Amino acid sequence: MSVRAKTYLDGVIAGMIGAIIVALLFLFIDAVTRLPLYTPTLLGTGLFRGREDLASTDTVQVSLQLTLMYTWVHWLVFVVLGVLAAQFLLMIKKDLNLGLTILLLFVILEFGFVATWFLIAKPVLDQIALTMVLVGNGLAATGMAIYLAVRK
Repeated sequence: MSVRAKTYLDGVIAGMIGAIIVALLFLFIDAVTRLPLYTPTLLGTGLFRGREDLASTDTVQVSLQLTLMYTWVHWLVFVVLGVLAAQFLLMIKKDLNLGLTILLLFVILEFGFVATWFLIAKPVLDQIALTMVLVGNGLAATGMAIYLAVRK
C-alpha cells in the first residue's frame, strides 16, 4: 500500500474513532438524562429543518430518520477531519508531540461545532451542555491523536 493510501486509510479510521466516541458519549448522556437519541435528533432538526422547527426545543420528538441523517453528516465531518489530520502529520514529516496533536484536533473540533451551530441553529447550543461538548470533543481528539500516533 502506498504512503498516500495508508495516510487516507489512517485518517478515515481516526475520524471514525472520533465519531464513535462522541456518538457513544451522547447516547449515554441522553439515555441517563432524557430520551435516547435526543441529541442527534435535536442536531438533525437544526441542520435539516432549520431554526423554525427549533422554536421550542421542548417539543422535539425523537426521530430515527433525523438521527440517521445527522449521524451520516457527523461521520462524514469526522472522517474529513481525520483525513486532514493524517495529511497534516504526513506533511510535517516529523514526530509531532502527542499533546500538541490532541490540542490541535480539540481546537478544530470545538471551533467547528460552535461555529456551525451558532450560524445554523443557535437554540441547539442552549439545549446541549457546552461542558459535555467540550468533554466529547476532547475525548474524540484524544482518541484520534492516539490512533494516529500509534499508526505513525
